[in-house]
Amino acid sequence: MKNTDILIVGAGISGATLAERYANLGKKVVVVEKRNHIAGNCYDYYDENGILTSKYGAHLFHTNEKEVWEYVNRFGEWYPWEHRVVARVDDKTVPIPVNITTVNTLFGTDIQTEEEMTGWLDANKIEFEKPANGEEAVLNRVGPVLYEKMFKHYTKKQWDKYPAELHASVLERIPVRTNYDDRYFSDEFQALPKGGYTKIFEKMLNHPNITVLLNTDYFDVKDQYTGYEKLFYTGPVDRFFEFKTELEKLEYRSINFVTEHLDQEYYQENSVVNYPGEEVDFTRIVEYKHFGNQKSDKTSIVKEYTVDEGEPYYPVPNEKNQSIYEKYKEEADKLTNIYFVGRLANYKYFNMDQAFKNALDLFSSLETPNLKHHDARTTV
Repeated sequence: MKNTDILIVGAGISGATLAERYANLGKKVVVVEKRNHIAGNCYDYYDENGILTSKYGAHLFHTNEKEVWEYVNRFGEWYPWEHRVVARVDDKTVPIPVNITTVNTLFGTDIQTEEEMTGWLDANKIEFEKPANGEEAVLNRVGPVLYEKMFKHYTKKQWDKYPAELHASVLERIPVRTNYDDRYFSDEFQALPKGGYTKIFEKMLNHPNITVLLNTDYFDVKDQYTGYEKLFYTGPVDRFFEFKTELEKLEYRSINFVTEHLDQEYYQENSVVNYPGEEVDFTRIVEYKHFGNQKSDKTSIVKEYTVDEGEPYYPVPNEKNQSIYEKYKEEADKLTNIYFVGRLANYKYFNMDQAFKNALDLFSSLETPNLKHHDARTTV
């Protein structure tokens, strides 16, 4: 039997944040991670062409939370990066989110002002006072033609479900602009870490009170640990309960990343190009060389195919899964000193900044009395 104050399952955003906070509170922390690296889905590395590449898809940090921005800046330098995405639609290239340029390019219109754009949207959308699903959410904002061209089939590829089969909230997350703003995000703070995310996590976890065990599945070693004060679990919630026979498994979507190394300087004009139509079965191509304006004589691209099997990335938000999750949550709420943190454990989509904030808020809520005696948030 092994003793530790804090046992954490997973070395991604949630796990690393909690580990760092508790270590600086003087607690002994053990982090078990089934993969062979830290940083979770943020893990990045230099590929054979010397290009800093994310193993699990592009991660763009953006936030309006000053507390989160100040926190992540303690672990490395960041450089400004306003992310832009384009899509290939009808043999044309248009910015995403939908803005004035998108509509003018696709429909040959000559919209110039926000008032004209608002008028175009009003004339084309189908109003729903309270959209009941993703299809109604999109129709309520952009109407049937843009829905068909840019949302319907992309959603099917991404989720293996049409928008009508998903919660309205899934599609309502996608902004629609009435101006020329072609930034993917509009948050106050938008940046990427110099040298990559993995370095950020290395610094977060570089503490004498933290022990990280890679290639270690919690379910293989859980009986070896006893007497911990708290357990934080960041994996799939149904896996924690070992898929109780009386409860169904939750649906998750995974991604198959297909990398191609090319003997040319660039492949595409932008870091991310989406393919919302049916003509190809991948959702997007990411060319990481564009991030940070990296230099190399060659380039690498990654095509992303969203699939059912594989490492779980996205919860599938619909009524059926939400009902199943609520039953698992009832089981989770019965446990003492065991906390479920992050996207998979809460069966909820979090942006990166939301994941940091969620972990920081949980730590504060649990340790406020101790923080009066030890200001853990000012220590790195």
